[in-house]
Amino acid sequence: MTENKFERGDIAEILDLLPHRYPFLLVDRILDYVPNESVRAVKNLTYNEAFFQGHFPSKPVMPGVLIIEALAQTAGLLTFKSLGITVDDNVLFYLANVDKAKFKRPVVPGDQLVLEARVLKKRSSMWRYECQALVDGEVVASAEMLCVEKKD
Repeated sequence: MTENKFERGDIAEILDLLPHRYPFLLVDRILDYVPNESVRAVKNLTYNEAFFQGHFPSKPVMPGVLIIEALAQTAGLLTFKSLGITVDDNVLFYLANVDKAKFKRPVVPGDQLVLEARVLKKRSSMWRYECQALVDGEVVASAEMLCVEKKD
């Protein structure tokens, strides 16, 4: 039986789908996926994350902008999986807009950040998502995002 490369949910699949690489890849695993509807993924945070070394050395906190980036990458996974495309197809989606961003509490080393994205609307090359990040089932950040396709 041949494995479907779009059903693994592991880091190998994420690397097939997203152009991001270390240290800027902020998604470790895809947990759930419903084509054209939603995705749930995870980022495991350890003290060794490069951003914790400078933000802040005495009290490490994940920068809010990186939580937004992790959510945008999660939304990108939903889009790429739904369209059946990979990084080899030379198609990129750029974050074009972030609305209603809210941060409820700090995200720190040892947290497991669960990232959720749900499609609100899609029209040709634009996708709008409702996103939220959770730690231990509690929402720590949320936002609406718009991503736009850019072909080379």
